Amino acid sequence: RLSGAPRGEPPTAGGGGSIPAIDPGALQDVVALAGQVAAQVDELLRNVHCGLQALTALSVGCIQTYRDGVESLGEAADLSIRAMYALVARCEELDRAMQPVPALAKRIRDMKGTLERLEGLCK
Repeated sequence: RLSGAPRGEPPTAGGGGSIPAIDPGALQDVVALAGQVAAQVDELLRNVHCGLQALTALSVGCIQTYRDGVESLGEAADLSIRAMYALVARCEELDRAMQPVPALAKRIRDMKGTLERLEGLCK
């Protein structure tokens, strides 16, 4: 209530409830302070904007690095799987190539036994 009249009563038109005069110096101080606050708010918003841009750029960089890492991991896993299948195939080839070895080992043991018997006869 600007008039200072009590609640429920209309403001009086007489001199008892007049509005005090506004000090022009105080009004100029308020205007100057409002300008300073506006300038500070503008600076704060510029700083927030720059900070958000930096964070966005950092986030984009992290996402790109993550994407590149995932792609690289997929390629490495694919190459590893291919190498494993190639190794298994080579092991199977080696196993097939080594199948005559037990029979050969038996023949060698038999020959060794025969040689030992011959040596025993010669002594």
